[in-house]
Amino acid sequence: MLPRKGWRAGLCLLASLVLCGARAEEPLLEYRVEGVDGALRENVEAWLGEAPQSPSARANLVAGARERINRSLEALGYYRADIDLSLDREREPWQLTVRIDPREPVRIRELSLAVTGEAAEDPAFQRFRETLPLSEGEVFHHGEYQSMKNALLTLGQRRGYFDARLQRHRVEVEATGGSADIDLLYASGTRYRFGAIQQEPADLLSPRHRQALQPFEQGEPFSLEALQTFQSRLQRTGYFSGITLRPELDERSDGEIPLRLELFPAPRHSIDVGLGYSTDTEERVSMVWRPPRINRYGHSQETRLEYSAVNPSGRVTWNIPLTHPLDDVLQLRARVEENEFGDLDSRQQELAVRREQRSGEWVRSLSLRFLNERWDADPVRGNEDYLLPGISLAHKWREGPLVNPERGFSQYYSLEGASESLGGTLDLVRLHARWVHVMSFGDRHRVVSRAEAGAVYLDEEDRDRLAPSLGFFAGGSQSLRGFAYQSIGNPLPVMTRDGQPRDIVLGGDRLLLGSLEYQYRVRPDWRLAVFSDVGDAFNEGELDLNYALGTGLHYLTPVGALKLEVARSLSKDQPGWRLHINIGAEF
Repeated sequence: MLPRKGWRAGLCLLASLVLCGARAEEPLLEYRVEGVDGALRENVEAWLGEAPQSPSARANLVAGARERINRSLEALGYYRADIDLSLDREREPWQLTVRIDPREPVRIRELSLAVTGEAAEDPAFQRFRETLPLSEGEVFHHGEYQSMKNALLTLGQRRGYFDARLQRHRVEVEATGGSADIDLLYASGTRYRFGAIQQEPADLLSPRHRQALQPFEQGEPFSLEALQTFQSRLQRTGYFSGITLRPELDERSDGEIPLRLELFPAPRHSIDVGLGYSTDTEERVSMVWRPPRINRYGHSQETRLEYSAVNPSGRVTWNIPLTHPLDDVLQLRARVEENEFGDLDSRQQELAVRREQRSGEWVRSLSLRFLNERWDADPVRGNEDYLLPGISLAHKWREGPLVNPERGFSQYYSLEGASESLGGTLDLVRLHARWVHVMSFGDRHRVVSRAEAGAVYLDEEDRDRLAPSLGFFAGGSQSLRGFAYQSIGNPLPVMTRDGQPRDIVLGGDRLLLGSLEYQYRVRPDWRLAVFSDVGDAFNEGELDLNYALGTGLHYLTPVGALKLEVARSLSKDQPGWRLHINIGAEF
């Protein structure tokens, strides 16, 4: 064990080492730049670098300071600057003062960019020449000059000019005259074409579906944009966990570039479990099971189970690609669902076949569904079968984030019918349409407007046989706020089994809804909203509009806005306030 004096000596030595180490990290020179600001100052400081922490580094900085400063200024086009260096060695650390008069910069006198080869007639190169980052009369900036050369070479690679080179790239600077001449000659050579695709493994995707996803044909001019579009479409199918698509440059010949496509199958099974809540359907739990690719022809299946106190449901969908795996799909579906429509408890069983086709932003579908629906509200009961051919058309566009668009418009139209001659129990025609419009003003102001309309045409004596899911109801967070979920419809006075009179709400054969909402962003993720809703679900000739006014607080999440809203009916005497909670985007 060391004596006490030994411990003290050791501690003193340790403290000295720590202090010496801290002192060694202190800079030995500080510098101050005067006379320039902004990009010039930042570039000078970047070229001078960090303050030196050793005598040799300090000596190197002092010796090379003027050259470094000159090079930093020349990089931004200032070749004639006056630089004054003042070094104070009496202080510790040394003080270096840099005073700069940048004077007039060098400007581009002539800029020549010539393109030879097939690229001379390529519209992409013509657009490039019209939007050069440098132009005559501007300050000659070395960084922008290098960026322009790199962009030119990159454009050639993206367009398939794999033998291209800059045959001439010359800059002549006359510092005394303050001018610079730029001369570039881009020799593109020939533009390569798409060659054959070698797919591995060959049996993971049928040639017919791969061909449908390709935005190009063999022999067409090469384009990296087309290649990226092809890869994006392959990913969107959901068939694969990974995709590698690359041009084989070393194997190019006869003007063609072969492609290698490597596909990695997606997991055979995926199960997603979700939890949610809204004041319309209360708590809900969902489970979705998907085996994404059942065979090489792209068949897939989805089983969805959802439970809530209001509308538990189960659905199985089998998808069969037809002419295109993404844009033309045949769906076979079986569905069972229970729901509360007004005062009616409904149970639906459905078998359906549907063909969905996409064209740009439009989606159209043809469908045929068999629906059996039973409903009950003492003393009203029903059990009907329907065979419903139908057609629908939908379109939407948006700008900005998917779950919080800055502007956009969504429209949906559907037409269904039923006929006793086709196996149904009654004749009817059902029309339904819905519109949503979003518009933003600046960063804080946003207006959302909605409208919905519907009509069912059938004989007067058949109205009592119209299933609740085919009629119309209103009320709830997605309809008329300030009213309970699906509480507005055609009221019918009845006598219950115990002899008590009551009004029950049945579905109307007409629907008319409108909403106007103003939102103000108070913080990046928070919005305040005020809104007014109006509408009714009614039988023909019995329109009695309901009005509501409300306000809300919205919190923006990655899956859409979490909305806490309170609304009050203006159509009833002494109504109470109703709370609505919902999450999701407008579209």
